[in-house]
Amino acid sequence: MPPSPVAGVSLETVSTAKAFGGTQGVYRHASAATGTAMTFAVYVPPHAPGARLPVVWFLSGLTCTHANVTDKGEYRRTCAELGLIFVAPDTSPRGEGVADAPAFDLGQGAGFYVDATEAPWAPHFAMWSYVTAELPGIVAANFPVDMARQGIMGHSMGGHGALTVGLRHPGRFRAVSAFAPIVAPSQVPWGEQAFTAYLGADRARWRAHDAVALIEDGARVPALLVDQGDADPWLETQLQPWRLADACAAAGIDLTLRKQPGYEHSYAFVSTFIDDQLRWHAARL
Repeated sequence: MPPSPVAGVSLETVSTAKAFGGTQGVYRHASAATGTAMTFAVYVPPHAPGARLPVVWFLSGLTCTHANVTDKGEYRRTCAELGLIFVAPDTSPRGEGVADAPAFDLGQGAGFYVDATEAPWAPHFAMWSYVTAELPGIVAANFPVDMARQGIMGHSMGGHGALTVGLRHPGRFRAVSAFAPIVAPSQVPWGEQAFTAYLGADRARWRAHDAVALIEDGARVPALLVDQGDADPWLETQLQPWRLADACAAAGIDLTLRKQPGYEHSYAFVSTFIDDQLRWHAARL
């Protein structure tokens, strides 16, 4: 059964499937934040009637949609065991009239979880507002979530998103983790390109969307968990997890940075360690 319309937001059920006793659904709605249709996935594990369950948000990386982790993440068995709702939004607005770029690392599929202020991106690229405000409200109104028990994780660009969202909302998220995150986008080519395009040339404005800069500027969470493959082709040029390690050490943040020998950047890597990360979240939720 599709979720009920709430507060003027009508959800279209794209698909549902039973998995490990729960329901994997994909839903679409008209977004006020982006001015476009947006699609997201929710796995609801088996639960007692009336129960409210903790929720883990998963933010995906460059070129991805909700479908990458939904199809390849292998999270449902563990979420069913632990009683975790798992939510996976898209990575950008899409569709006719939405700005795009020929490069894979800018435009549609590469929203970087910011609210763009620059042309031609500003009319639709409001992914910060979407993932921090609009979508949580929709999920809270339509699914059996306990919004007092939230965790957030992400991969690559989505790891950047998870870290920055978690650091800026320390009272909301009890657990924050990432797979191969872009930890200091202001200092690497992917981030410099995206932030210049979306936010403009003033680097001071970028700091609110840079995990290392946020920590340097006083943002705190009790603990972070990061998995990073040492065979990742983007490790040296784009990800640079040692910058996060240095920032956390200076700030007294308990960072567990697990270097995974032989693993690279794909969902083969994510699916290998997502069970561990979900258990880490469940222990805190």
